[in-house]
Amino acid sequence: MSSARAPAVKGSGHLVRKGTGGRSSVSGIVATVFGATGFLGRYLVQKLAKMGSQVLVPFRGSEDCHRHLKLMGDLGQIVPMKYHPRDLDSIKAVMAKSNVVINLIGREYETRNYSFEEVNHHMAEQLAMIAKEHGGIVRFIQVSCLGASPSSESRMLRTKAAGEESILKQLPEATIMRPATMIGTEDRILNRWAQFVKNWGFLPLVGGGSSKIQPVYVIDVAAAIVNSLKDDGTSMGKIYELGGPEIYTVHELAELMYETIREWPRYVNVPLPVARAIASPREMLLNKVPFPLPTPSIFNLDQINAFSVDNLVSEDALTFEDLGIMPQKLKGYPVEYLVSYRKGGPSFGSTASEKMRSSEM
Repeated sequence: MSSARAPAVKGSGHLVRKGTGGRSSVSGIVATVFGATGFLGRYLVQKLAKMGSQVLVPFRGSEDCHRHLKLMGDLGQIVPMKYHPRDLDSIKAVMAKSNVVINLIGREYETRNYSFEEVNHHMAEQLAMIAKEHGGIVRFIQVSCLGASPSSESRMLRTKAAGEESILKQLPEATIMRPATMIGTEDRILNRWAQFVKNWGFLPLVGGGSSKIQPVYVIDVAAAIVNSLKDDGTSMGKIYELGGPEIYTVHELAELMYETIREWPRYVNVPLPVARAIASPREMLLNKVPFPLPTPSIFNLDQINAFSVDNLVSEDALTFEDLGIMPQKLKGYPVEYLVSYRKGGPSFGSTASEKMRSSEM
């Protein structure tokens, strides 16, 4: 008698089966990318479209918010669809023709309309439930955050962890990606620092900037997501921690920013309790005043709490290497966009390394 065969897992096997791989081919992937109009979204859509995938782009803003994505794919391959995250029927409509769902929705600060719990937890859980009911979704990828934990000081990271747990409860075969702080042209860390320095001439460092982080180039994160779709199903049901190849303290990352914008480093050390006191009034008043409050930049209470401890890839975690990617170092091209902050234009001044080279000649 032949031994009984194990039941096939839905989505296992190679998803990409067709085409030559160019933008005019047909990869077989029809992906709904929630959060496609955000920072990571534009790079992910570009990589999916470049291999001949059809990408459905749910958007809730104006007709202009997705137009930069239309150019990334062949005719008809990038399909914007209006939806609302609180309207279940509109979510089902944007998923109806898909076989892949990727959730990039996330927020590092709260607004009057959307709390951390709703954006990072309940929306993710809702997408997983609808994908499960759909029946034809063979891959579900949730992009979370490095450091997501129920015991984190940061509410954002606690809600991200709750979102992961809810998704895996609904879809045990889902893939979770936990990228570290992402760096790139539209990032929300080095751009904010450089703009603050340009306006005020110094940079506040909370707790002296001694916490260790593992920043990662955004394009490497997009490549990791696409590689997980190209495999034979080995990434399903797994959690990947995506950190860059180098560990920086927050102070060292600020030094890299200063070197790139060619400004003399000037810092103001802000003790952690003082930073929390400066950032707290916005959180206390958020739902108590009849008007929207400004978006936090440097003094974001939740980011202050997240950066109060080291946030590094775990020793036994699955990483870029397991997805066949060698992440890039930040120094060089990944931070080249910061030249726009040089006060005398892109050719203004010189870096310390350039001065050393010229003195040796």
